[in-house]
Amino acid sequence: CQHLHSNKDTVFFRDGVRRIDFVLSYVDDKDGEKKQERRREFEANLEKAGLELETEDKSDSKDQKTYFLKIHAPWDVLATYADVLKIKVPFKESDIPHGQDVPLEWLSHPFRLPDHVMHPQPDYFTYPFDKTKTDFFLISDKDTFFPPSTRNRIVFYILARCPYYKEGRKDRGKTGIKRLLSNGTYTAAFPLHDCRYWKKARNAECESERYNLYEHWARFLCFYKEQPLNLIRKYYGEKIGIYFAWLGFYTEMLFFAAVMGLICFTYGVLSYDDNISSQEICHPKIGGRIVMCPLCDKKCPFWKLNSTCLSSWQSHLFDNEGTVFFAIFMGIWVTLFLEFWKRRQARLEYEWDLVDFEEEQQQLQIRPEFEIRCTNRRLNKITKEMEPYLPVTSKCARFCLSAATVIFWVAGYSPYLSYRLAVYAAFASIIKDPMRKIQLVGRFITPQLATSVTASCINFVIIMILNFFYERVAIWITDLEIPKTHLEYENRLTMKMFLFQFVNYYSSCFYVAFFKGKFVGYPGDYSYMFGNWSNLRNEECDPGGCLIELTTQLVIVMTGKQLCGNIQEALLPLIRNWWSGRRGRHNPENHYSRWEQDHVLQNFSQLGLFYEYLEMVVQFGFITLFVASFPLAPLLALFNNILEIRVDAWKFTTQFKRPMASKARNIGAWQEILNAVAILSVVTNAFIMAFTSDMIPRMVYLYAYSKESSMRGYVNNSLSIYDISQIPERNMPEDNWFDNATSTCRYRDYRYPPGHQREYTHTMQFWHILAAKMAFIIIMEHVVFVVKFFVAWMIPDVPSDVKARIKRERYLIQEYLHNYEVEQLKLQLSASFITEPQSEMTLTPDKHEVLSECL
Repeated sequence: CQHLHSNKDTVFFRDGVRRIDFVLSYVDDKDGEKKQERRREFEANLEKAGLELETEDKSDSKDQKTYFLKIHAPWDVLATYADVLKIKVPFKESDIPHGQDVPLEWLSHPFRLPDHVMHPQPDYFTYPFDKTKTDFFLISDKDTFFPPSTRNRIVFYILARCPYYKEGRKDRGKTGIKRLLSNGTYTAAFPLHDCRYWKKARNAECESERYNLYEHWARFLCFYKEQPLNLIRKYYGEKIGIYFAWLGFYTEMLFFAAVMGLICFTYGVLSYDDNISSQEICHPKIGGRIVMCPLCDKKCPFWKLNSTCLSSWQSHLFDNEGTVFFAIFMGIWVTLFLEFWKRRQARLEYEWDLVDFEEEQQQLQIRPEFEIRCTNRRLNKITKEMEPYLPVTSKCARFCLSAATVIFWVAGYSPYLSYRLAVYAAFASIIKDPMRKIQLVGRFITPQLATSVTASCINFVIIMILNFFYERVAIWITDLEIPKTHLEYENRLTMKMFLFQFVNYYSSCFYVAFFKGKFVGYPGDYSYMFGNWSNLRNEECDPGGCLIELTTQLVIVMTGKQLCGNIQEALLPLIRNWWSGRRGRHNPENHYSRWEQDHVLQNFSQLGLFYEYLEMVVQFGFITLFVASFPLAPLLALFNNILEIRVDAWKFTTQFKRPMASKARNIGAWQEILNAVAILSVVTNAFIMAFTSDMIPRMVYLYAYSKESSMRGYVNNSLSIYDISQIPERNMPEDNWFDNATSTCRYRDYRYPPGHQREYTHTMQFWHILAAKMAFIIIMEHVVFVVKFFVAWMIPDVPSDVKARIKRERYLIQEYLHNYEVEQLKLQLSASFITEPQSEMTLTPDKHEVLSECL
């Protein structure tokens, strides 16, 4: 891939031979002498480590102030560190046949990508590199034997551990490129993209993998195509490859959940006219004559039942018989998703050569920050070497402070509930005056709906603000704990951040689903959130149930998050680029160098992938934990994810500097979080169907209390009677409108009427319904869990053909390695035979023959 010197859009040194493996940039500033000294020592130590450097003067850059230091790793350095890091490299082309012909394969042709994009390199048998056995491996050209992603990894490993103190002076803090970036000595450190994303490299021998990724993956018009996972892995590394594999598989599985949810919603629409309960609520002679007790103290008036007509119709769309089957289906779907993902992951581990990958090769390496901040040393019992460690007392103190901080920030979310109760009374007094004149807006927006919508919107704004703080707090307390390894750091941060997000996004949904309307009391003995001394009376549900409010909450928070996320990911980079005046396609190649083009791109942080996972796992929680209240949630998630894949691909290909290639054999701690959410979702959906939905009370009425075996009379049956004259003064409306035409009001509960010997205590029907709810929860949970565990047992985590291939490959590797060792020994014996003295020649043939036979 040699380029002319005049063309600066190149990934090579000026000689056109040595490849640029890494680039560091810096500028002169007022603190120049100190930083210059650090750079001088650092670069001298890099050269001592064997790296080759070349500097581009600031006069050659566009801004006339940025220097670029180009780094090349020669063969000796690559071989040494490939041996240290146990990097697997090819030694023989694989002879194991791949995949059999699938029936009706022609149907998938429109979704396929060209073979050179899907399979950018042949399949090889690989083995950890050994510098002493270079002739064992398939080394045809030392310059191209290690792919760019591997070269980048090796160079970054050196940069992260190279000191910048003077020889003879040991200052442990002065180590690594991360420290030099944080103190401003260097402004950026990055590997280069191989070409511009919109056009191939000039020389046909260059990879142009970035162009292929953009052309076949990052453009939105490719949304229906498969993802080139092998090319993603080759260019960005296994860690990013496994993320896109998981996201693609999750999106594929969402299709089935979305179809089933759409069928369930369609059933609700088609049975819209058969909803007898809503007909009774809306009927002027039934709902129009039922006077309901005030929903809050002082500000709320008495109101007529038919004012909730619209919300009762809306509630039927989601609260119907089909919802039960959908909730059970989703409990099974989530198990199938997780089990089939394990199989897909196992296949990728085999195809990407991660089966024997040990996390120690990269993830379990001690973090430079741990080495710097832990000054205590102790003997490692295994390696017998001195290593840094954190004393138990310090570790306990840090964990206690960390736990206290987490609890404080989680508990700080409770004022949201106080808002709901306070604003509820305000909306009730502003919107509704139903007994004297019903305004148009009052008919369509009830206090419950208005409170739910506004609280959801304000809650969403609060979520976005708290996210900003939660992110920084989680990183701060994780840094405070000083995790020893990269893997430990990521796992701890993952658990903390997900806990914060769980509370942030789901607490309002949990409140509406499981607390609202459950601890209300009754007229004359209402329950208050902070005791009877407070004026914050617990909220009640509509006569149609709380499910529609849970649906409203879920829709606003989920869709708002997805919209904001996509706007933030797609539009903000464009605005930022426009604002900074980033050079684009109009700059000729020979004036605008490859390192300058990449320098103005955004940095892909170490936690960049973490936020992508977090966004998807939070969405996974929405479509599993509360899906019984909104069957269309998987459909919204499907549309979002189709866009998400292409937006993420576009960002990686066009907006970010090339990330450091990292290895990972799975999705890490996220797998355990998904399993926990999946189990919790069965419980939450069972409780939603039992306690939030009105399905159980309707079924009990239909089969045990209805005289006509129909739902007629259900509304009247579900409302208890209270004597208005017995309502305490603090609960009565300020505007005492009612006349002597009515002496009672109705409220949602099952209690004996006034005058009964057990007035205002629960009726037997209440206990029947409660027993039915508990029975439903037990039956649904047991059925779903039995099916879940049976499915998990039936589906092996590793496909049988993959197991067979792994065993076959290990056998062939051992055989091939044995043959190699035998050949090497034979050559050594032959060489020693030739060099032996003539006098000993008579004994040597027999010795040689015996050894050969033994071997």
